[in-house]
Amino acid sequence: MDLRDIETKLAAARTRLILDKPFLGALALRLPMIAADPQWCQTTSTDARSFYYNPAYIDALSMEQAQFVLANQALHCALSHFARRGHRNRFRWEIACDHAINPLLVRDGLIPPPGTLVLESFEGMTAEEIYPSIAENNSDEPEEQPQHEGDGSGEKKEESDRGQKPNDSGKNEGAPKPQPLSESEQASLAAQWQQRLAGAAQQAQQAGKLGGMLGRMVGDMMQPRLPWRLLLARYMTQYARDDYSYMRPSRREGEMILPSLRSAQADIMVVLDTSGSISGQEIDEFMSEINAIKGQLRARIVLHACDTSLAIDGPWLFEPWDEFRFPKTICGGGGTDFRPVFDWVSRQGREPDLLLYFTDAQGEFPPVEPGFPVLWLVKGKTPVPWGQRIQLN
Repeated sequence: MDLRDIETKLAAARTRLILDKPFLGALALRLPMIAADPQWCQTTSTDARSFYYNPAYIDALSMEQAQFVLANQALHCALSHFARRGHRNRFRWEIACDHAINPLLVRDGLIPPPGTLVLESFEGMTAEEIYPSIAENNSDEPEEQPQHEGDGSGEKKEESDRGQKPNDSGKNEGAPKPQPLSESEQASLAAQWQQRLAGAAQQAQQAGKLGGMLGRMVGDMMQPRLPWRLLLARYMTQYARDDYSYMRPSRREGEMILPSLRSAQADIMVVLDTSGSISGQEIDEFMSEINAIKGQLRARIVLHACDTSLAIDGPWLFEPWDEFRFPKTICGGGGTDFRPVFDWVSRQGREPDLLLYFTDAQGEFPPVEPGFPVLWLVKGKTPVPWGQRIQLN
């Protein structure tokens, strides 16, 4: 195995990636390629500054598979996985990151190496959403190894270590394992990669070569985001029943018509998805936020809980002066069906001013949109067929 041949192979794979997949190629071009010591790098790794590789591993890959590993590491950097781990277990986080990225690359036509982690059930999910599904391990070494190595929580690399070649004894003496980044270095690199992501996406879109799931993911990331609490308050305020009236006054008040403020109690329905996919902590946060907004709007709230059917102890009624709290007797944990809630409303003969549905959106929707506004507060990436959608996570 000649290291120069491996370097030529990687350079050719990157060039082909630039031509065939300009978005991914532009990102990969930002990572200098450095041969690493196989004692710490069994496959490939990145510190958000360089692409480290085990020459023997690259030598065993086809040209198409080499393109995949280059794109894999570049996309980890572009999505700032190195800065998003927090206090999570490093190896579980790496596995979650690969499960988030690899289905996108496969859908984009790239060929993964043998043993690559690709599960359709994680398709379209973020690493944070996938992480709880990765089995815990008491040690820091899980049974299932991720595609990439090094936690990406940032690692330093000295320029003098680049391109080291095997010594005369035949032992590899590649680059040593980089040191973790400081918090300030992580923040600086994350900002740089955000700019690189935007630039690469613009170039690929102009070339007409950014579409599919990868294109939608990038488009979603580039959209401005507002905290869900701010969006919820905005929507609830929009539907509050405080308005001005221009009715003609009585004769004792004169002939001039002036606007007068009229205020009535807003009727808001809140529904909790109790199918088992929403945690108790998330429900508590949601209820607390609704309670704070309710007091400002003079809102009367009807609370329902539903999985495949309405909770038998519901509904629960909260007047504007009542604290909005989670009932102690709610049961659930089954599947998800949204139709029972809307069937219940149709039987009442009176529609709410606004319906808030807290859910993961994975269930059976009514085929026809109701005549009142519906706001879906969604945990996860599942779309809704109608109504307004607010992303919770």
